[in-house]
Amino acid sequence: MRSSNDPAARRSVGTVAAVAAIGGLLFGYDTGVISGGLLFIRTEFGLSALMEGVVVSSLLVGATIGALVSGRLADRFGRRTVLLVTAGIFAVGALIAGLAPDATVLVLGRFVLGLAIGPASAVVPLYIAEMVPADRRGALVNSNQLMITIGIVVSYAVGFLFAPIEGWRWMLGLAIVPAVLLAAGMAVLPETPRNLVSRGFPARAEDVLRSIHGKADVAAELAEIAAADERDRQNRSARGVLRDPALRPMLVVGIGLAVFSQIAGVNTIIYFAPSVLETSGFGTSGSILAQVGVGLINVLMTVVAMLLIDRLGRRPMVIAAFAGMGVSMAALGLVYLMPSQSGLVGWFALVCMAAYIGCFAFGVGAILWVLIAEIYPLKVRGAAVGMATMAHWLANFVVALTFPLLIEGAGATATFWIFAVVCAAATVFCVRLVPETKGRSLEEISEAREEAAR
Repeated sequence: MRSSNDPAARRSVGTVAAVAAIGGLLFGYDTGVISGGLLFIRTEFGLSALMEGVVVSSLLVGATIGALVSGRLADRFGRRTVLLVTAGIFAVGALIAGLAPDATVLVLGRFVLGLAIGPASAVVPLYIAEMVPADRRGALVNSNQLMITIGIVVSYAVGFLFAPIEGWRWMLGLAIVPAVLLAAGMAVLPETPRNLVSRGFPARAEDVLRSIHGKADVAAELAEIAAADERDRQNRSARGVLRDPALRPMLVVGIGLAVFSQIAGVNTIIYFAPSVLETSGFGTSGSILAQVGVGLINVLMTVVAMLLIDRLGRRPMVIAAFAGMGVSMAALGLVYLMPSQSGLVGWFALVCMAAYIGCFAFGVGAILWVLIAEIYPLKVRGAAVGMATMAHWLANFVVALTFPLLIEGAGATATFWIFAVVCAAATVFCVRLVPETKGRSLEEISEAREEAAR
């Protein structure tokens, strides 16, 4: 069904997306805040290169586990319930990390935060995708990505403000504020109509559809959801997803895109940019401030993507993004072949990082969470999205843990050129396998997938 012209219904849809996307804000803040804090944590706790990787990647271990279990929990208990619990875990993790007396407790706090980030990254886009009309789905699901980028920029700004007092504990602990906002917002939002139908509550699903579509007749959409639910019952379990030949190509697309989005190197910029910029001639505060600029480009290009995603489509945007990211990474590798690592060379490194992040935000960041929330059938959507999200965080973990060691062992040029080659491979993957889904209902996408497999 297309968007209602009822102003109240349009406001309701916008409110749903805005509140749920606070989970994206937390995702972005807790992902990005370590980049500024690490400059001071490294000194206070005397971290080795390996231990730096552990501090950063402990969050990603938790996120991998959280993503793995969140999909099935969201299918069984509802998307809303999982997000309410997630908000509480965010708050606990922020307190542990902010009060950590040593590196071990800090790793524990980051792990707990990961247990929240995993479900947030999987379930927030899923919740929004199931709550909004097809013709606004790309932009509204991408509001989650916008909030992720805003969360990252806020974390950079907070890092800059607390840098003069080396206040990394404040940087980490302030994440409790959006956690409370998420809990308060989700407490008053409804469950998604598709999940309600799946769990046997069609009357409640109809009420939610009316709140989304206003005075429009929702009987046809409710019947379409019920029919899709009946078709998908045989694939209810995650094991069913793996056994169904019609679903395997989409699993490859979802998991492949999730993995490529990480091993292309984006989080070497998100997590380690201040450290990289320090070696390129920026001071400590200067490198954090420069990263704020990179973060603002991330936000700006995400807004551009939101405006274009339902016009240009998912496929051309993600292909162009990976190609641009590869060129940017190749250029960044050249920086470390130059004789001087200061002055104009440092600015060139910053431009390369900004170009890379701009391309990522325009395509990969914008498309990933939209696409994996669209391509799977209702009965296993949570489980399948959880699989793709788990793969995302597992790949993120590997990159975060190995990046400091790669820089130390192979050198910066070789490391960034490896990422450039990965971007080239990702471009080919998208050209060959990624489908177009713009403008179609979730049920239409599911039906088209089944027909293609016959």
